[in-house]
Amino acid sequence: MGELYERFEFRNIRPEEGGQAAEIERICFPPNEACSREMMLERVDKAPELFLVAIDRSTGRIAGFLNGLSTKEDSFRDAFFTDAKLHDPAGKNVMLLGVDVLPEYRMQGLASELMKIYLRRERGKGRHKVLLTCHDSKVDMYKKMGFQDVGIADSAWGGSQWREMSCMLGARSE
Repeated sequence: MGELYERFEFRNIRPEEGGQAAEIERICFPPNEACSREMMLERVDKAPELFLVAIDRSTGRIAGFLNGLSTKEDSFRDAFFTDAKLHDPAGKNVMLLGVDVLPEYRMQGLASELMKIYLRRERGKGRHKVLLTCHDSKVDMYKKMGFQDVGIADSAWGGSQWREMSCMLGARSE
């Protein structure tokens, strides 16, 4: 995957990139599922350390990104999508709120590489697990990234039924 590192810079989001992230979210998700511009800007403000962006070195623009909130909670609920104040920097779990890759960058391993870097980074911070929700059609993709399907999610975000996926990052030391 060295070519991905030649083509992309992987790093935290910068405050001035929030609008760009909101536009990518609008492109990647249907209107009933996409994070609003205002909410994306709030997430960038409250939890920039839980974003990971892939910057296309040739354009200087975001090609894809992940974003989440850390919490002490153990299951996904819709409020994480709408209330960035639920972010608890000391939380041992991460609710991953979006995996966004622009269409022209898909099928090149970028989402997988973003996830690999993200999981390694959050493990290094002492996090216990990362949770996400997805449609049935994405379950196999996330399994390949190290997640386990834990069943129907409590979330009904956007009026949809979701699967909850979980990736354990390390042994709990309570």
